[in-house]
Amino acid sequence: MPSHESPSSEPLLQQKDASTVQRRKHGWKAVRYILGNESIEKMATYGLTTNFMVYLVREYHMDQVSAANILNIWTCGYCLLTVVGALVADIYLGKFLTIALASLASLLGMVTITLTAFVPQLRPPPCIPDGQKHLLHCVSNTKTQLGFLFAGLSWLAIGTGGIRPCSIPFGIDQFDSTTVEGRKNVSSFLNWYYASSTVVLLINQSLVIYIQDSISWAWGFGIPTLLMSSSIPLFLAGSKIYHHVKPKGTTFSSFAQVLVAAYKKRHLKLHNDKRVCGVFLDVSSDGNLVLSKHSLTTKFSFLKKAALVVDNDLKDDGSCSNPWRLCSMQQVEEVICFMKILPIWASGGICVMAYAQEGTFVVSQALKMDRHIGPNFEMPAGSVKMMSLITLCISLPFYDRVLQPALRKITKHENGITPLQRIGIGYLFSFLFMVVAGLVERQRRASALSQASEDGVAPMSVFWLFPQLMFLGMVELFGIVGHIELYNKEFPEKMRSIGNSLIYLCTAGATYLSAVLASIVYSVTGKHGEPNWLDNDINAGRLDYFYFLIAALGVLNFVYFWSCARGYTYTSSVRAVESIETDILV
Repeated sequence: MPSHESPSSEPLLQQKDASTVQRRKHGWKAVRYILGNESIEKMATYGLTTNFMVYLVREYHMDQVSAANILNIWTCGYCLLTVVGALVADIYLGKFLTIALASLASLLGMVTITLTAFVPQLRPPPCIPDGQKHLLHCVSNTKTQLGFLFAGLSWLAIGTGGIRPCSIPFGIDQFDSTTVEGRKNVSSFLNWYYASSTVVLLINQSLVIYIQDSISWAWGFGIPTLLMSSSIPLFLAGSKIYHHVKPKGTTFSSFAQVLVAAYKKRHLKLHNDKRVCGVFLDVSSDGNLVLSKHSLTTKFSFLKKAALVVDNDLKDDGSCSNPWRLCSMQQVEEVICFMKILPIWASGGICVMAYAQEGTFVVSQALKMDRHIGPNFEMPAGSVKMMSLITLCISLPFYDRVLQPALRKITKHENGITPLQRIGIGYLFSFLFMVVAGLVERQRRASALSQASEDGVAPMSVFWLFPQLMFLGMVELFGIVGHIELYNKEFPEKMRSIGNSLIYLCTAGATYLSAVLASIVYSVTGKHGEPNWLDNDINAGRLDYFYFLIAALGVLNFVYFWSCARGYTYTSSVRAVESIETDILV
């Protein structure tokens, strides 16, 4: 075997040292700009969309199923676009430029939607009531009005798809994760990120929704739009102190090279094959090709053949002669990591589908319940979601300061429980949420049918929805955060943006499933004299049956998740061992 000498790494080391000094000096200052922009952007975006189903029903005269489907399809669309945004950031533009351009797209979308509230011609005229204040006649929306609305939603989806997958990785880039201090700062950043997001959502659920319901939609949309216009200069103000990580090329071509190389070498054996030189091709931390030995595992061994060095695979200078026949172990690890996480990721769909009901049918329930707090104040229907956020605000520090340290003493695990255990607990809370929601809706419907007022409002306090929403807060604490923790822990550094986009891709699939399931239930039920489960009049429908159906799907999903999680091996622990035991051949 020829000798392979790496070029001097002194300039690279000097560059790395300068980067480390910069991140130590400006890390938290840069993160403040990022957190400030992210908080304002979320307040603006969520302030526009949190109560959007009510806007579609009241101002565009849509039935609740059509409004819920539009909201679900929009959510599905922007979640799918997060994958595109992550790829654009990692391959072409970098995270900073992607966030900046996406913010401009979000602003354009918000201005367009805000105009529908300011300009009467861009929405249907108000319904005409009769003397008893019952709705007598409503003019449906026109294609032009819907087209203008959908254009605004499309621009907003493009912007959100570029911002969401890049914010957390861009914040993490400001710290040196190779040092103990840097890793502590990253952990602290993630805590501050999630805390600020929860506070922003609480403000939206209370103040912004109150303005939209009680003052005007124009002001309720205009204020978030003004906030969004101020967040862009704030983000750009930190451009001189940000640490920028250069794009590292396409991931999909790397995946394809591994699959092709593994197929070409499918007949080789990992041990005792005369055509194999006995080593794998790897990439060192400074980017130079080296030859290194790795501990072999039986799982995905067919993919590891892509990195086996066979005669004529290397040139005289030690470089790879054909990237479609010989790949590095780093490339193989990325594919293996993705394939291992994919079944776990797929299980999140049913959990998030239950979570998606909070913004649609839970709001419909609240509209037909007594929302008065005292004699003079009526809670907006969209604000009932505050309870899940309050639960999260209380349980998050309790989990971090009390429960997790106690679990560490019991399980001897550094995080108390593993990410997969955390996800599993979240799935159980998702099942409980749907069951409790179904039981409460059954009681609400019975109360409405026997004692409802003229407008169909049941004499039942909206606070009866809070137990199910408390379970929903626990779903986010364990299930959703567990997925985020797993992706950030398992994915390689160059794939962090793509890893963060997976949770949004899961949300896209879940909202699409929710829309499909609602459409199927709406078309199938309501025959032979039986009530339609999702009737426009929620008191005539059987929403409780729909909730129980999702709960049953949750049981099947948990069985599937448990079967996938049993054989899962954490990549990060293996990677840590390999970094110590790697034997460099010169």
